[in-house]
Amino acid sequence: MRNDGDIKRDVEDELRWTPKLDSTDIAVSVKSGVVTLTGFAKSYGDRYEAEQAAKRVAGVLGIADDIEVRLPATDQRPDPEIARDCVAAIQARLPLVAEQIKVIVKTGWVTLEGQTEWNFERDGAAAAVRRVKGVKGVSNLIVLKPRVAPAEIKKKIEEAFRRHAEIDASRVTVEANGGEIILRGTVRTWAESKAAEDAAWSAPGVFKVDNRLQIIP
Repeated sequence: MRNDGDIKRDVEDELRWTPKLDSTDIAVSVKSGVVTLTGFAKSYGDRYEAEQAAKRVAGVLGIADDIEVRLPATDQRPDPEIARDCVAAIQARLPLVAEQIKVIVKTGWVTLEGQTEWNFERDGAAAAVRRVKGVKGVSNLIVLKPRVAPAEIKKKIEEAFRRHAEIDASRVTVEANGGEIILRGTVRTWAESKAAEDAAWSAPGVFKVDNRLQIIP
């Protein structure tokens, strides 16, 4: 198990290494493998990138994201303008399902509602609005409506695990209850746990992933 000092150093290095991120005002602390990010970000996109950077570091067992988004005065915008740009961004990225997604903006915070069949569409909607100018945060409340049998979902996830270089499929079991997936077993790193969770989300019809994987380096 890596010590907290090494993890802290590597997270700070990863923040500086991330090209899309201005990490000047972000501080890192680590206790028992759990990383806490504090300070300020100039956009919601920067806050998101900081969290993703910390997740990539070996030895990280959990993350507390306490970064506050403080937009520069030039990025402050009225909610109707933000909403229009968010709608346009979703239409450009997801033209086939954009009409099923509603955008609500209050004091710069974007809430996404509606339903899609695939999780990549739900995640794509959030990614589309994340860097819209003026956005301070995103709540993704889009619901997934699957049309795939549980046995088929389980099979596709297990096949995805076997293909994935980062995942030791022999140590992970998949349970499917409709579109709800439970992952059990052990993984070596936080990154492997996240890779398994992401692979499960990529299967058609999945609307919930309960990640119960234990991290044992």
